[in-house]
Amino acid sequence: MTTINTQRNLVPQDYADRIVDPCAWAEPESMYEVFTWLRANQPLGKVEHEDFNPFWLATKFDDISEISRQNDKFNSAENSSVLTRKIVDQQIRHITAGSPHLSRNLVNMDPPEHLKYRSITQNWFMPKKVRELEARVKEIASSFADTMIANAPECDFVSDIALRYPLHVVMDILGVPEKDEPLMLKLTQELFGARDPDLARDSEKMADPAAAAEVIKKVLADFASYFNGIAEDRRATPRDDVATVVANALVDGEPIKPYELANYYTVLATAGHDTTSASTAGAIWALCQFPEQFEKVKKDPSLIPGLVDETFRWITPVKHFMRTANEDYQIRGQTIKAGDWVMLSYQSANFDEEKFSNPFEFRIDRQPNKHLAFGHGPHVCIGQHLAKLELRVLLEALLPRIKSLKFNGEVKFTKANFISGPKVLPIRFEIE
Repeated sequence: MTTINTQRNLVPQDYADRIVDPCAWAEPESMYEVFTWLRANQPLGKVEHEDFNPFWLATKFDDISEISRQNDKFNSAENSSVLTRKIVDQQIRHITAGSPHLSRNLVNMDPPEHLKYRSITQNWFMPKKVRELEARVKEIASSFADTMIANAPECDFVSDIALRYPLHVVMDILGVPEKDEPLMLKLTQELFGARDPDLARDSEKMADPAAAAEVIKKVLADFASYFNGIAEDRRATPRDDVATVVANALVDGEPIKPYELANYYTVLATAGHDTTSASTAGAIWALCQFPEQFEKVKKDPSLIPGLVDETFRWITPVKHFMRTANEDYQIRGQTIKAGDWVMLSYQSANFDEEKFSNPFEFRIDRQPNKHLAFGHGPHVCIGQHLAKLELRVLLEALLPRIKSLKFNGEVKFTKANFISGPKVLPIRFEIE
């Protein structure tokens, strides 16, 4: 990896420390401060931290969109596609004989492989197919709304609804039995919340950079063991589910190799519910923060689709992805050198004052609202239409039955700088 020249545009150390620290992301206001300053003063800065390889930090909407569109100039495979400590990167490359990835999946594939693998399941997540799934998703949403109403007047919205509802939807579509959903939730939290002591498989080992990669490797191995069994079953007895599509798919005329197959299932299963769980919780968090918006949507339920889009902008569950420059590239008066690592901060882009008027106001009637919560370009989230449907139908099932909504204790956020959202959300509500 190229060493970045840091003679100018170095991100202030306090801000650099917070950007790389998972604990800092559990305090959203702290990160708002960091990115607001950077957008105004150093929109494309250089981060240096002793525990990480140096990287550029893109904070502006247009710059992130520009980089995201160009897979030919910025790749996802050469280095880790998420921010990773130097010692963990070295450990991973040792384990994998040189690869920076413990898992090989859509997230870290480049053309032409990326499109070949993405095409396997893309039709299942396009608007036409998602509309066909709406009736089933509504049934699931109604069931969870009934559960919440039955437990009135209070609940922890994360543990009672936000974690379990998107999980049930995506596992139903994927073809995972309901009895195995707790296992899928546990493994996902151990993967994406690995630096959070409340979620990690082995918090002591995760605190030791020299051991962290081995912990994650074991989590991924558990996913692979489970999904290899699913694949065998679907080859023997095909069904109308995504698991069957993946198990029987061909790439360049050949079946998917076991390693890529297990990783394909894993990314669908984990990203398919963890990000939507964060956004589902984010909607209620925001409505408690902005009670006037709750009253507005109560009076006019036709605003629910706008509430959904504003929620994804507001919470931005995927905080970043990393890219590596294939060649020298000029942007915002800077030269990103070939081999340089670049962080695309979707969190910052979605509060860019040049794209969103009064970005720190949660407005369910915000128009336009072309946020980057699902990324941009060839790697745009394959499940974005399903995620929007899930949140919309849940809110349609829930909001007409709730008269009032407010916090009922301390809200806590996941300590993670990749995917994060509320992990504890105590609320009190009256029912109609």
